[in-house]
Amino acid sequence: MKLVIITAISEFKKDIIKMFKNTEIKAFTYKEVTGFKDVSEENVGTNWFGSEMNETPSIMFYVFLNENQTALLFQSVTSFNASQNVSSKIHFASLTIDQINN
Repeated sequence: MKLVIITAISEFKKDIIKMFKNTEIKAFTYKEVTGFKDVSEENVGTNWFGSEMNETPSIMFYVFLNENQTALLFQSVTSFNASQNVSSKIHFASLTIDQINN
């Protein structure tokens, strides 16, 4: 059993839910969160917002999956990220669960 955590900008919410549906994931949890990025060391010319700390409306999903679903979802996320022409990507992490009480 794996605990999968996915974070992304809010604009990717529908894409992630579509990936879940295609991977036959029927239950998951999500929460709207705020992402922060410290850009104080970036060149002022590349810092679009001109501030040191940028906040981004983001979303976090977490779901318990078997090994097969985890692999399929990871592949979907990887393919999605490769097809994007923007700097923001979907972030995927999986953690092994040693014990779980259903």
